[in-house]
Amino acid sequence: MTAKNPPRSTQSATPFPIEAELAGADMSLLDFAKKAGKNIFSVIPDATLTQRYLKGPAKIHYVCDPEMVTELLAGVGRRFPKSEFTRNVIGPAVGKGMILAEGEQWRAQRHRYAPLFAARNLPVLTSHFAKTGEELADFLERANGEVDIADSAQEATLTNISRVMFSGSEAVSKRDIRQGMRQFTDYISYMSLFDLMGLPKWLPRLKWFRSKKAITDLRQLTRDVIANRQANPHEESQDFLDLLIEALESDHEDVETTIDNLLTFVAAGYETSANTIAWGIYLLSLYPDVQKEIRDEITAACPDGPLTFATLPQMPKLQAHVRETLRMYPAGALFARDASDETEIKGVTFKKGDVIMFPVYSLHRNELLWEDAAEYKADRFLDRKYPRGQYIPFGDGPRICIGAQYAETEIMILIGSVLRRVSFEPSDHPVLPPNLTFTMRPGGPLILNTKPVTP
Repeated sequence: MTAKNPPRSTQSATPFPIEAELAGADMSLLDFAKKAGKNIFSVIPDATLTQRYLKGPAKIHYVCDPEMVTELLAGVGRRFPKSEFTRNVIGPAVGKGMILAEGEQWRAQRHRYAPLFAARNLPVLTSHFAKTGEELADFLERANGEVDIADSAQEATLTNISRVMFSGSEAVSKRDIRQGMRQFTDYISYMSLFDLMGLPKWLPRLKWFRSKKAITDLRQLTRDVIANRQANPHEESQDFLDLLIEALESDHEDVETTIDNLLTFVAAGYETSANTIAWGIYLLSLYPDVQKEIRDEITAACPDGPLTFATLPQMPKLQAHVRETLRMYPAGALFARDASDETEIKGVTFKKGDVIMFPVYSLHRNELLWEDAAEYKADRFLDRKYPRGQYIPFGDGPRICIGAQYAETEIMILIGSVLRRVSFEPSDHPVLPPNLTFTMRPGGPLILNTKPVTP
């Protein structure tokens, strides 16, 4: 099997944005499971870029039709649960957290935590994002040369999580928190062959023999931080942890479920934001004119000092760039549901037990849906909306990502903070195709040339 993505980088003077290497041939379920454990992109058919629906091996369906996507996520299929292989992969790490909860348990948790991500709380959280953005800009200014922007973005989002979710405990160092979160994310990114094949749960998985210390350590860190904040509360809410403890104490949720959800927010928000920031800066390095336009917009809205939540509406080009980045490189590049009963949508029958794959990467680059689908064109998101189900970087329906506005705000603040003070250009180091496990990561170091912006 070979990838069939065309070498578009030779078509113009501007380097073409790197693409994932999708599968160019049919494969058996066994081949599917073997390859998917290393990189899920290697099993997603490249035909999903040119077709709206595709039948995969065994019980797998690939859906890239906006109307079908909407019906499956927000309509008749909204009751379909998260796929079994998703539960097997991340269940040991996030327990009964919202990402895997179903039915009334999920509804209660969603109701409990939705206010934490409300717009009224974003100004407080943005102040933490802006502080991290200034620190990242300081680092990149001093670097003044080659920098692995993927690694730098990860450190920045880890710092944000330390500030807004794990702050306030002198007994727990930020270094321990960052190390624990990295190990935690690496653990849940491991894909078991048996899980992907849907084999019985009683068959031993290699993952079972890997140390769960990353999970137990981070759970204990989380438990310590919550207990410390409860013993030493702030008079007014200063961060996400304050807001979460308010929900914990007012709703009388057991602390272990609260830990499950805090780790769910970490798992869903740390690497996803970091990767989007890295891909966003990478794209700007390819298009210096766009980079300058956005920098001028940011400087006009906030010439100095930390960026604020109130200044973001004055940066429509930055927002359009972030949304185009999420179109081209969605962190949640694929998710799945299991059909809980037989359903027919637009002539396609999904039988009970079928696995419905939503290859968001392919949906966002589908040539039937997007003009110049593989090209970077941020202007496509200026003053324009697309049909529901066509653009779903945060999912859709009742289970749309609860932290979507939180994530977009964090990404805009961090990119805006550094772009105002630092310029980016491609380096001589190759950019490897994206890799997809739990999230879509750069396939290796993403090294760019940085230079301080002169007044």
